Amino acid sequence: MSRGKYLGEFEQIVLLSLARLKGEATGRRIFDELVAVTGREVAVAAVYITLARLEKKGHVRSAPGSDDGDGGRPLKVFRLEPAGAQALRDSHNELQRLWARARLHPELGGK
Repeated sequence: MSRGKYLGEFEQIVLLSLARLKGEATGRRIFDELVAVTGREVAVAAVYITLARLEKKGHVRSAPGSDDGDGGRPLKVFRLEPAGAQALRDSHNELQRLWARARLHPELGGK
């Protein structure tokens, strides 16, 4: 995988959270899923910043959704694009290849 296509850990987590939500959700729902599954303490803004970066890469697409019910502006809905799903598969495969060849020495907690 070329450097420009590499997904960072948090990008993978955000995309996987979106995938768990059937590939379409608001940023807040993605955030809630991410926190519920990982238990991480992250800022909502970090999720939105990452989604914007993923959109620039062509991995997600956003569109206005319905309003939030309190008369505010329409919520943005993010959709996982085929390129994003492929980037996740590529990242997963790359990590599997690395783990398959990794040898953790006893002093590092390995066997």
